[in-house]
Amino acid sequence: MATRAKIPGWFSGSESFENSGGTLLGDRLQESVERATEYMLGLQAPEGYWLGELEADTTLESDYILYLHILGRFDGARVEKLANYVRRRQLPDGGWNIYCGGPAEINATVKAYFGLKLAGDSADAPHMERARRRVHQLGGLEAINSFERFYLALVGAVEWDLAPAIPPEFLLLPNWFYVNLYEMSSWSRGILVPLTILYALKPCWPVEKTQHVDELFVDQKRRLRSYEWDSQVVSWRNFFLALDRGFKLYERMPWKPLRARALKKAEGWLLGHLERSEGLAAIYPAMMNAIFALIALGHSPEDPLTVREINELCRFELEDNDTIRLQPCRSPLWDTAIAMVALEEAGLPANHPALVRAAGWLLDNQIEGPGDWMVKNPGVEPGGWAFEFRNDFYPDVDDTAFILMALQRVDFPDRQRMEKALRRGITWMVSMQNHDGGWGAFDKNNDCWVLTQVPFADHNAMIDPATADITARVIECLGRFGWPASHPVIRRALAFLKHDQCADGSWYGRWGVNYVYGTSGVIRSLEALGQECTDWAARGVAWLSSVQNADGGYGESIASYDDPSLKGKGISTASQTAWGLIGLLASGEQREPATEKAIERSVQYLTEQQTGEGTWEESEFTGTGFPSVFYLKYHLYKHYFPLYALARYQNRLSGGPEFRSLLFAPAETGLDSKGHGSHGHGANGNGLSVNGANGNGVKSHSGAAQHADQHHADHGNGNGARSSNGVR
Repeated sequence: MATRAKIPGWFSGSESFENSGGTLLGDRLQESVERATEYMLGLQAPEGYWLGELEADTTLESDYILYLHILGRFDGARVEKLANYVRRRQLPDGGWNIYCGGPAEINATVKAYFGLKLAGDSADAPHMERARRRVHQLGGLEAINSFERFYLALVGAVEWDLAPAIPPEFLLLPNWFYVNLYEMSSWSRGILVPLTILYALKPCWPVEKTQHVDELFVDQKRRLRSYEWDSQVVSWRNFFLALDRGFKLYERMPWKPLRARALKKAEGWLLGHLERSEGLAAIYPAMMNAIFALIALGHSPEDPLTVREINELCRFELEDNDTIRLQPCRSPLWDTAIAMVALEEAGLPANHPALVRAAGWLLDNQIEGPGDWMVKNPGVEPGGWAFEFRNDFYPDVDDTAFILMALQRVDFPDRQRMEKALRRGITWMVSMQNHDGGWGAFDKNNDCWVLTQVPFADHNAMIDPATADITARVIECLGRFGWPASHPVIRRALAFLKHDQCADGSWYGRWGVNYVYGTSGVIRSLEALGQECTDWAARGVAWLSSVQNADGGYGESIASYDDPSLKGKGISTASQTAWGLIGLLASGEQREPATEKAIERSVQYLTEQQTGEGTWEESEFTGTGFPSVFYLKYHLYKHYFPLYALARYQNRLSGGPEFRSLLFAPAETGLDSKGHGSHGHGANGNGLSVNGANGNGVKSHSGAAQHADQHHADHGNGNGARSSNGVR
């Protein structure tokens, strides 16, 4: 790896920053970065990617036991390994939670209880008695969500009338209609389209009567309670509840004039979306539902199509000696991009084989085919990246932004290929900007709020609106590529962030836990534009400084999603401390003394907590799937984020390594002021400028913006892009 001079002992006046041998933190910092770099390099796959385990709650293992029953492959040894994993995660109070350290949650507890009954556990066993009592305390089977009602209905444990109506006729609504399939989030489409098939066909793969869970009802007479009506008589929720009742009456009719056509459309959508993918939407619930739907449609588990989908879902299994656990999906592109950015910050040469190999793998996985995003964003050339190994219908903005930043610093042998990929990626990413100035994850303007009021919206993620964390990532990316704060695309994005800021100065984190994640990302994005000294940025820095723990670390409980009074509060973790430190480091050179001290304390925390192997320990979940419903533990977060944070700090002290930084001013991408594409690629013929840069990826805090402003002047129009029809 690249070497650099030892950093002077800048803590010479503080004994707490010296070890027994007298080595100061500067030396410890360099050693920490070097050991973390070597550890990170050792995790790279031969193909060039990084991939860490993605851990979730026991609902996956519990549902998998049900899945094996429906599949007719209820192998006793495999089921027992799944059951072992579920049993070991039971809480002392008898329930199961949805994140490490969290309280018992009704759906996770019901799923675990039912899964263990299917696995052969007696309802009279002590652990099952405790679970049953906890279910009753949490509201009983009456309180479970829509998806669990569906799964229980599939095996005859509850009546179909107790599941919400999701008729396939919904797919017949045209895309221009106010409420239609493409107004739902991408993951909801993947989960719900197979459920429309199951709702229409109502298959049943019955379990033994002794495996039913009637004993979990609090009120045996009332059974599953109906959905609560809104106290306001005229409301969208009440409208959809009335519609639900109407659809259930329609289900009882002997003749359904649109059913055959609707089923055919749902089946066509499903089969089409199984192509160019490692399973439907490449996520566990959609893939499992798709397999159920295929079997219901007449494709046996031995049918080649079904076998392919079964094999894809099997890849999520992680087997130990006596347990099997499941991942909700796999994250190679996300992990690879962040690992590359961390290693680049740590001083790995731009032509290092690990970076070149990783860049080649990322370029191979750029998506150049059509996807669902085109429905609401037509006329734009594909060019994004997905999260998983293969998920061509669903590239996402967050992965694309991080990958673009990772590729920017690599000295790749095929320069022309790299430039083309970067240009396509930026063009696609910018084109996904919403009307409110922000960016969502997978779709443009996917913010039809009324869909959050349908009865089956209790997974809390029916839509994919713009969020501060993704918007900040895009701004940071564009800033690194030379886009100025004055560009209309960025002006609208900054207005979105300013409007989205909380009263205390923080920002909500949609995809990471929580306000520490969101606030750090926004501050970092403002630094990339040279806007870190604005009043509203300063308020974010002040909040971030104020929530630092006494040990110098940062931690935030997942409970903050349900109780904002807990924002910024929690046991210190490596990943959240790294986010806090990265945010503070982006606060500009003229910092308050308190901020400077907070930086030093976070650096000390991370260096002291590093293990002998060069990594960090972390048991907490710090990733977010669906707020309040589903959370994630990315096993590489505890490593590449601390490495990145410490390397950023080291570069601040030493001046940092020189990077070969590719800059795309707006005119060079062929985008107009609204982010629409054009044919022009800039006056220099290849649309790129190459500059040496500091650890921020630009010549100075405002150097990239100055470069872009010069291109505006060169092209002579107010928005830095040649006029065109916006379609390539």
